[in-house]
Amino acid sequence: MQFEERALSFDCGGDCLFGVASVPAQPAERGVVVVVGGPQYRGGSHRQFTLLARHLAAQGIAVLRFDYRGMGDAEGEQRDFEMVAEDLRSAIGQFQATVPAVREVVLWGLCDGASAALFYAAQDARVQGVVLLNPWVRTEGGLAKATLKHYYRDRLLQPALWKKIFTGQFNYGAALRSFTGLLGAASGKPAPQHAAAAPTAAPSSPPPVVHAEPKPRISDPDLPPLPGRMHDSLAAFQGKVLLILSGADLTAQEFRDAVKASRPWQKLLAAPRVTHRELAQADHTFSRRAWRDQVADWTGEWMRSW
Repeated sequence: MQFEERALSFDCGGDCLFGVASVPAQPAERGVVVVVGGPQYRGGSHRQFTLLARHLAAQGIAVLRFDYRGMGDAEGEQRDFEMVAEDLRSAIGQFQATVPAVREVVLWGLCDGASAALFYAAQDARVQGVVLLNPWVRTEGGLAKATLKHYYRDRLLQPALWKKIFTGQFNYGAALRSFTGLLGAASGKPAPQHAAAAPTAAPSSPPPVVHAEPKPRISDPDLPPLPGRMHDSLAAFQGKVLLILSGADLTAQEFRDAVKASRPWQKLLAAPRVTHRELAQADHTFSRRAWRDQVADWTGEWMRSW
């Protein structure tokens, strides 16, 4: 189907936001609003959001991708993913004004964009579905456990590590400090000041998180842990859910670990309204064309299934 792209500007709390709407000739009643992860902008890593929008628009699904305050071209102060409700509300309103045929909306988000979508979804009756890709549930302990369980295990299988060991290039001191710090964080104990927060034993091979990480509030004593708040948000939202997880991504592994450790999470994700997809080889941002295209295909198929 033919479609056109329209540049938009709209107000949010006195600041000007900018977006691009991909509008089919005959748009369906259900459209998509892409929620960016930070720091990020409406094009997405590897132009993923742009290509996703065009893929869906060619199938008759209107899409809005936009910069919320402090991101991309938008005005205003940068804020974290738990503080973008007003931005999403304004964007959905502008989207429906631009494409009057759109009666209900699906929020589509990657990483903390998925978390932002989930926190907002239950607040707005126009939102009838969410697509969550590698949701961000970061805690200090959760990251440490995921790194110990997945990164170091995989690292032992890499020839480059053993080459460094046999050629005397391996930094045993840094490796020990990193490992000790992670053990402390995983057990809930404060890490020593000299301990690294992330693996330093192999600086040429960092953990497989191909994304500029947001700065969520993971140590605020006045807030419950992020995984619990995410669970409560999903429980409050009664719409459809498409969950897509990468196989080669530490953020996705941390989410899996959080679910495995929580029966309420397991029960919630086992509900008929939740559809789960896995891309075993994909990285955090689905950087290869085949991965990106698969995500777009799954999104379109899922939206047409209900």
